[in-house]
Formats: sequence, C-alpha cells, structure tokens
Amino acid sequence: MSHEPQDALSRTALGVFRLNGQLLAVSEKLAEPAGLTAAWWQVLGAVLPEPLPVAGIARVMGITRQSVQRVADLLVREGLASYEPNPAHRRAKLLAPTEEGRAAVHRIDPGHAELAALLQRELGGPEAFEETVRVLERLSKAVEAVEEAGLGHQ
Repeated sequence: MSHEPQDALSRTALGVFRLNGQLLAVSEKLAEPAGLTAAWWQVLGAVLPEPLPVAGIARVMGITRQSVQRVADLLVREGLASYEPNPAHRRAKLLAPTEEGRAAVHRIDPGHAELAALLQRELGGPEAFEETVRVLERLSKAVEAVEEAGLGHQ
C-alpha cells in the first residue's frame, strides 16, 4: 500500500464519492414514504432551524445555488415550503418550511433514528461514530482551506 499523498487523495475521493452515492440511495429510501426525495429532504432539513436564502442553503450543503433554487421552487409549488421576505436583502427571499413540510420531515425521523443506531453499531459504538464525523468534518475544512488559498497556486 502506497503512502504517497496523491494515492491517499485518490482513495479518499473514491471513498467519499462512493459514500455519497450510498447515503443518497439510503436517503431516497427513507424519504420516499414521507412523499419526499433525498434532495427535497436535504433542502427542507437545511431550513428547519431557521429560514435561509437559497444561496445560504447552497453554501451549507456545498452545492450550486441553481440546484437549490430548482428544489426550493418545487417545494414551494408542492406546499412544503414558502418564500418569505428577507429583511437583510429585498430580492433574496428566505425559504421556510410550511407545517406540511415539517410534518413530512418528521415522518422520516423513525427510519433516520434506526439508520443512525445501525451505523453506530457497525462503526463500533458512539465514540467511533463521533470520531468518524470529526474526521469527515476535518477533511471538509481542509479542502475548504486549500480552495480558499488558491488550489495549486503556490
């Protein structure tokens, strides 16, 4: 097994891409009985604590504003979210879940809790699960720092 950084990066990227696909597939299965898709669930989940502008949701999720805008418009059309005035920016409305949207997300809670418990067990307990989360968060922050420093412009 090579210990070169380039090899480690390749293995990390492939692992994260695979994990992303796996989590999206599981999320689709969890969200379906609630009448949601994984993407709808992600966007609604981002605004459960507080309404956010589409650009803010995109930043939190690490995806394009256009992708979030498409999902947000669908959620509003389906009555699961609404656009509210944004006191900080007249044109950038805030997306907020409706009661129907909150109820749909809450219908996912039992399956979500079951999946979390199963993953915790597979990983070896709460400490191992927390360490996994910390490592992924650290990796995300490192990639962000490299991007901000000007990827490849040393």
